[in-house]
Amino acid sequence: MEFKIITPESGENKTYTHQVIATFLFTHLEQYGDTTEDILKCINYAMNPAKGGSLIVGLENKQIVGVVILNNTGMGGFIPENILVYIAVDNRHRGKGFGKKLMQKAIDTAKGNIALHVEPDNPAKGLYEKLGFTNKYLEMRLTK
Repeated sequence: MEFKIITPESGENKTYTHQVIATFLFTHLEQYGDTTEDILKCINYAMNPAKGGSLIVGLENKQIVGVVILNNTGMGGFIPENILVYIAVDNRHRGKGFGKKLMQKAIDTAKGNIALHVEPDNPAKGLYEKLGFTNKYLEMRLTK
């Protein structure tokens, strides 16, 4: 697997544009996903130099097989410095280890700790646990 890492410093990739990445995530996140518009908001946050983050695009034969988006939290010291907002593997390529490789690349390239949210029934939860992620807190939300 080859990786393209897109950061605020590198700017938008001409081949793997923000729209291409958002469409890929919308398609392959399936029931765990968000609208393309919301995914683009996340990408814009990551690509904003004042906020920051990275897009990690996993490629096989120059075709996207997976994507990770990490956003910087700006809150290092009291919560993790990074939040993994999205990860998806092309549904035709699941079970080949691409998710693990993407996660490992995200871990290796992130500066600081990483938090993520995962649905209890998401099959990826086991992968996260194998990579060392723990469930320290129960998330609670108030939606207004």
